[in-house]
Amino acid sequence: MNRCRFIEDHHRAWGVKRLCQVLEVARSSFCKWRAGRAARAARERADAALAERIRAVQILQP
Repeated sequence: MNRCRFIEDHHRAWGVKRLCQVLEVARSSFCKWRAGRAARAARERADAALAERIRAVQILQP
């Protein structure tokens, strides 16, 4: 969610509460998004590894 990314990037300057109000994001949604950071990173790594395997198989195919 791009708005959550923006809040994460700017929360020190403006505060989470204020940014959530201005961007119309529930604080609970932002907190849930933030808590899922590790899971998203793991999924991105797994997707990258799968994409690499797919490329390797395609290269071997005639």
